[in-house]
Order: sequence, then C-alpha cells, then structure tokens
Amino acid sequence: MVLKRKIYQKLLDWKKESNGKSVLLLDGARRVGKSFLCAQFGTNEYKSMIIVDFGNVGKDVIDIYEHDRNDLDLFFAKLSSFYRTQLHRRESLIVFDEVQLYPKARQLLKYLVADGRYDYIETGSLLSLKNNVQDIVIPSEEEHLEVFPLDFEEFLWALGDETTVALLKTCFENRKPLGQAIHRKVMNDFRQYILVGGMPQAIVEYISEKDFASVDRIKRRILTLYRNDINKYAGASKNRVTAVFDALPGQLSKKEKKYRLSAINKDARLRSYEDAFMWLDDAMIVNPCFNTTDPGIGLALSSDHNTQKVYMADTGLLVTHAFWDNEYIDNELYRAILLDRLSINEGMLMENAVAQMLRCNGHRLFFYSRTDIEHRQNMMEIDFLITREKKVCPIEVKSSTYRQHSSLDKFRRKYSSRLGDAFILYTKDVMIKDGVIHLPIYMAMFL
Repeated sequence: MVLKRKIYQKLLDWKKESNGKSVLLLDGARRVGKSFLCAQFGTNEYKSMIIVDFGNVGKDVIDIYEHDRNDLDLFFAKLSSFYRTQLHRRESLIVFDEVQLYPKARQLLKYLVADGRYDYIETGSLLSLKNNVQDIVIPSEEEHLEVFPLDFEEFLWALGDETTVALLKTCFENRKPLGQAIHRKVMNDFRQYILVGGMPQAIVEYISEKDFASVDRIKRRILTLYRNDINKYAGASKNRVTAVFDALPGQLSKKEKKYRLSAINKDARLRSYEDAFMWLDDAMIVNPCFNTTDPGIGLALSSDHNTQKVYMADTGLLVTHAFWDNEYIDNELYRAILLDRLSINEGMLMENAVAQMLRCNGHRLFFYSRTDIEHRQNMMEIDFLITREKKVCPIEVKSSTYRQHSSLDKFRRKYSSRLGDAFILYTKDVMIKDGVIHLPIYMAMFL
C-alpha cells in the first residue's frame, strides 16, 4: 500500500525551484517514512535513481567515497557500475540514506551540487549530534525539510476518505457546527488515529488487518528500535536518555504535566539531564514545549528552558509506550479511547495529539504557567500558546464534561492587548461561548 503524503508536493517544489542548485535534507525520526518517500519520489519523477544506504553499505562503496571523490567522472562511473544503474544528466536522483552514519558523504555534497549533473536528497536522524558533524563542513547548499508522522488528514486519505477535511475546514473558517452525525463519525476516525498513530508501518498494518493487536506489535518494534538507538548512539548519556524516555508516559499522565526530574531521581538536576532532552529532541522522538514567562509575538524570547513539558512525537507510540510492560489486551487506553471514557490521566493522549498537530503545522511549542502560592487567585496554566496574525492565541485542551476555564479567563484579562482568538479544544462540536472559540479536537489541524 502506498501512503499519500503532503510532503511529496514539497519535494516536487524543491525539484522545480532548485534545478540542481541545492541538495534536499529530509530529517525525521526513525521509521517515519523518509526512505520510502525518497524511493517513491525517485521512481516517479526521474529517469533513474541510486539509493546509497549508509546503514547497510559495504566497503566497496565506502572506498569509492574515500578514494575517488576528487575525480567525479570516475566517482560516478564506479557508483553507476556498483548499483548497475545508468545515470542521466539532470534526469537522475542520488539518495544518501541515513547520511549521519557517514558524515563525509554529507560534506562531499557541496562539490556534487557544484558539479550539477544530478539531483541529491539526504535522509537522516540525529543529524546535529556533535559526533555526526565534527570534522566536516556542512554544505551551505542544503535545504532542510522535517518529516513528521502522518497527520490526521493523511490518515483519512489512507482510510480512503479525501473529502471530509474540506468540509471540516469550511466549518472551522465559518465557525459553524458540523452537526452530530458528521462530528460523531469524524471523532470515531480521530480516536482510531490516536490509537494507531502516524507511523507508516502502523497505518499500513491497520488498513490491512483492522486489528489493534497487530498494530501494537508494530509500534513495540519501533519503540525497541528507539531504545537500541539510544544505547548505540547516545554515548555516555545513554542511561540518562533512557531514564527520561521511560518516564515520559508517567510525566504526561499527571494533571501537572511539567517534566519533573525528581520523578527519575530526587537528586537529579537539569544541568545533568539537559543533553538527554536535547538528544530525544534531535532524534525527533519527542516534541518539547517550553514555558514562556512574558507571552508576546516572539514567544521564544521569554521561554524558560528550565520549565518544559515533553510530549511524544507520535501519540500512537505513546499509547504503546504507556503500557510497555503489559500485553496489548491489558492496555486500558485502547478501551478508554474507543468507548469515549477517558479519565483525566488518559486525557494526556488528547493533549499529546494537539502538540503533535501543532508541531506538524510548523509551530514550536510553548505554554504559560504562573505559580503564586501566596496569592492562589493569580495562579494559571495555559496548555499551548501560538501566534496567528501577529497576535498570541491561547489554547486549552479540555474534556467534554469540563465546567469552567478559569485559567483562560485570567490569562485573557491579564494579556488582553496582546491576544487574538482564544481556543478550547474538546470532544464536542463547534461552539462560541463567552468569547472563546470551542473546537472539536481534530480541528487543531487548522491552527
């Protein structure tokens, strides 16, 4: 099954606009579909293609890079012979897959692009880790694209539905409810998306088998791969990275979702674990969300990196990660989601899904938290802040039975001159009440 991806259009745009003057770097978590995307693109859009997989490359190919890079005629002749693929000037694509495993190839691309014969795409993860960039000059010719798990619209495409999102967008833009029948159907699809997640292998398995147990096995294999990568590539930090990674579901299941290092070790300090958070972020396994202390248009300007929430980059993986030590049949999150019986703790999935959708839309993640023990009336917490049309927009994620939004009200009063629309994302239909736009949670895709 071939999954339709939005990023494919960006590849087409790069091919047309670059015309061989740049190399495209696809950065993303492992198993997010980078290699398949390149293979599909090369097959569809070029006369021929060579994929050099540095995760499984032999000495013969490395020798070509080591000894023939100063003679590009010979370099291409040997590469073409080894892969038994004829290369055509301006009509062939060469893919450097998992390029972080052989950084010298990344540096060579500066000269390959200047030569101008062919197009080049790199794929990789952990691309900015020190040991993957030391002793090389990163080519200025690189254009960078991040590859995320499939979003909800892409999931609907995989289910064969290419029409619903257009209706959803119309209702979002006009602030009109969908009606219970349509909303119920879309929420059912969204619940499936939360449980399956956006990793291509998991989606293909679900479409084929319609069996959450087999999907769970796929996700366990992906999580095991991440653990193995931590042990293999995190070096001296591997124990701390593993500890942060293992604690993610527990941290997110709390009402107070700010990451508490004391849950790992009562003596833990941020300076000791900072590299661990950065490693997981660089691997695109997590989506960090930082507290902004003085919310304005430049949210990053007042961000406090000592206070953060850490979401999983894929909500489907979070579902499996949360019950890592139990069999699928014991995973209560599947039942809670499918039967619409989420408790506060299980509501972490909805908040994580919003973080995932906002990040996929290009937002860096920020929240607002103010603690004032002596004057509790001043305490407030806003789940997410984004900027739209040069205004700050607060976003709260609520259950369908919520009764009030006191933090949002206090925040709107305090920063009224800076704010645009205020949103509550929940599991009911579109509604505007008390000046707050209430949206079904799946409409986070439009924010």
